[in-house]
Amino acid sequence: MRQGLGSEGVKVTVLVGGVGGARFLLGVQHLLGLGQFADPSGGADGTGEHELTAVVNVGDDAWMFGVRICPDLDTCMYTLGGGIDPERGWGHRDETWNAKSELAAYGVQPDWFGLGDRDLATHLVRTQMLRAGYPLSQVTEALCARWSPGARLLPASDDRSETHVVVTDPDGERKAIHFQEWWVRYRAKIETHSFAFVGSDKATAAPGVADAISGADVVLIAPSNPVVSIGSILTVGGIRAALRSTAAPVIGYSPIIAGKPLRGMADECLSVIGVESSSEAVGRHYGARSGVGILDAWLIDEGDSAQIDGVTVAQAPLLMSEPAVTAEMVRAGLQLAGLSL
Repeated sequence: MRQGLGSEGVKVTVLVGGVGGARFLLGVQHLLGLGQFADPSGGADGTGEHELTAVVNVGDDAWMFGVRICPDLDTCMYTLGGGIDPERGWGHRDETWNAKSELAAYGVQPDWFGLGDRDLATHLVRTQMLRAGYPLSQVTEALCARWSPGARLLPASDDRSETHVVVTDPDGERKAIHFQEWWVRYRAKIETHSFAFVGSDKATAAPGVADAISGADVVLIAPSNPVVSIGSILTVGGIRAALRSTAAPVIGYSPIIAGKPLRGMADECLSVIGVESSSEAVGRHYGARSGVGILDAWLIDEGDSAQIDGVTVAQAPLLMSEPAVTAEMVRAGLQLAGLSL
C-alpha cells in the first residue's frame, strides 16, 4: 500500500530522453506492473491501476531524407512496446538496411545518417500525418496504438524545439549544426562552443504535458542527459513552471556513476556548459525548488556524495542493468516522495 494517497492507483510522470530514459521507464513499469510486466488478467493493453506518463525530449528531432525523425519518442515507444533492437538499445528489432544501401547508391546526403527499413515505415507514417496537419502529440498517440507501450508518451512540445550545436568544423569554420550531426557524424569529438535550442523561445508544452506534471503523485527526472535531453525539455515554455508549481514531489536521478555518465556523452555536453561530471554538480545545475530550480530530492549512486542546498540527497544503486534492478531505483525515489508500493 502507498502511504498518504488512499487506495487508488499512483500517477507517475517521468521526464525522459532516449535509450537511458526508455530503460528507466521499463523499471517504472516493472515496479508498477504495467506494459510488459502487467498481469495478463488486467487487460491486453498493458494498463493497470497505476498510471505512467512520459514527457519525452524532442530536441533530437530532425528532417532527414524527407521524413521526420523523432529518435527519443521512437526509442521509448519501441522499448516499451517490445520492438527495440536489444543489442543497440535503439532502432527496430530484426532491422534490415536495403533503403540505406539504395540511398547511398544514389549519393543522397547525409551519408552519415542511416535509416533502417522497418524504422523508415514509422517515419513515413509520422511524416504523412504531420503533413496532413496533425500535431506531433496526436501522431505519437496514433503510432503508439500499434505498440501498446503501457504508458502515455507525450512529446515535450508539438512545436519545433531542436537542439543545435555551435562548433568549429574540421575546415576551421565556426557554425551551428544540428545535434544529430554533432552526435552521430562527429561523435561529439569536435571543437564545441555552445548549444542552441532553436524554436524553444516560441515552443509551448504539448497538450497534456502540464496536466501530467500538475496532476501526478510524483514526478521523476530520469537519469537522461541533463543538457540535451532533460535540459532540452526544460527549455519548452510552460514545463519548468509546471515542475516548480506542482504539488507532487520532484525526484531526480543522477546520470553520473563514479564520475562518468551512465551512457552516451553527457560528460562532453556538461563540459561545454561548464558543469563538472559529478552527481553534486549536476544536482546543483538542476537546483532546488525552494530556490529557482526543479528538485525536491536527488538520488545518487552508492558511494557517491553530494550536498545541494534545499535538496534531499539519498543514495541507491543506479546502474540500470535490467528492469528488476531499475525498479528498485524507482522504488527508492518513490520512498523519498513518501510513497511505497
